[in-house]
Amino acid sequence: MAHFDFCVVGGGIVGLATAYQLLRKNPGASVVLLEAAETLASHQTGHNSGVIHSGIYYPPGSLKARFSKAGAEQTREFCREHGLRYQEPGKLLVATTELERRRLDDLEERAAIHGLGSERLDQAELARREPHVAGLGALLIPSTGIVDYRALALKLAELVEAAGGQVLTGNRVTSIKESADRVDVGTGTERYSCGRLVVCGGLQSDRLAELAGLDIDVQIIPFRGEYFQLPAEKSDYVSHLIYPVPDPALPFLGVHLTPTIDGTITVGPNAVLGMSREGYPKFSINVPDMARYVRFPGLWRVARANPATAARELRNSLFKGSYLRECRKYAPGLTRADLLPHEAGIRAQAVRRDGTLIHDFLLAETPRMIHVLNAPSPAATAALPIGAHLASKASAPSKASTRPRPPDGVM
Repeated sequence: MAHFDFCVVGGGIVGLATAYQLLRKNPGASVVLLEAAETLASHQTGHNSGVIHSGIYYPPGSLKARFSKAGAEQTREFCREHGLRYQEPGKLLVATTELERRRLDDLEERAAIHGLGSERLDQAELARREPHVAGLGALLIPSTGIVDYRALALKLAELVEAAGGQVLTGNRVTSIKESADRVDVGTGTERYSCGRLVVCGGLQSDRLAELAGLDIDVQIIPFRGEYFQLPAEKSDYVSHLIYPVPDPALPFLGVHLTPTIDGTITVGPNAVLGMSREGYPKFSINVPDMARYVRFPGLWRVARANPATAARELRNSLFKGSYLRECRKYAPGLTRADLLPHEAGIRAQAVRRDGTLIHDFLLAETPRMIHVLNAPSPAATAALPIGAHLASKASAPSKASTRPRPPDGVM
């Protein structure tokens, strides 16, 4: 059994950032990262819209706001240092109704509180800057950027290995056992032990916590985010990221137009209940995944609380015309022929048994383990400061007791 000072489970951007920050904080320490898939960044990291978020949506003083702002700055700095491409096209929050225009007032105020530059555009100025976008007005957040998070994650893996760490793919964790002086981790035929374990399991975070013996009251519910992309001849259709004004009563941001670092424009995502945690083609089904969540009372409480939203998202998933109507609220010139296939993503949404959607980061800890139970957007943007935070926790002296305890709230 190989022994390491630290073991990180999960080869997405948060897990890789944690391994990277552990080695920066503890030079010469032995670190191993275990990833179940054969490739790194193969789930949420590699299936998002690639946005470097500004943090405007998040309540002032919240961890999401703090981590997002710090993460955006560190992401840009990391890209410059390591020669990774990023751009800052800026984001336009487009109001298409009077209610949404009034909501822009609150968002403009929040931008000022967060120290974000913003610019209010009237209808004429919006039309001048974005001729294909229709709205009553918009709020511009110039600092919003785009990047390839998969490329960033692979660079982190390269740096982890250059610093002496090991990054092992194809190692799905099958057992976790904590004792007074170590944690033993099994991956089929392989066995590892470590002084401290950090689990960044994403779509499998609840299962990994339960495997380790933790008593948690949350479950991951997978929500498919289905995208389209515009044809090559419309790669300059918009020059900014185009977002609807979010409804504060809803957990998701809605369908948006996003220029990507590779020069395409994606349209989406929606948010429909997934039938598989890791099945990306449409209508992918994983029976154990579905059996797990249909027995979970939290799912049915979420459904009862949001019937209209659930029906709309399902309709948008099944019918391209319905999806198109969402887009044409602010991009009326788009047609069905403009919506070309694009790979979907799957969001790991943590839900409590009482139906509460967890919107912030959530950890569960024992003396020698840290489990990231929820790492919602902007986790990719905030990966470097999140990794530093987890590395600081993991590097602190272990406590005497080994009895697992329930989640202790946000980071």
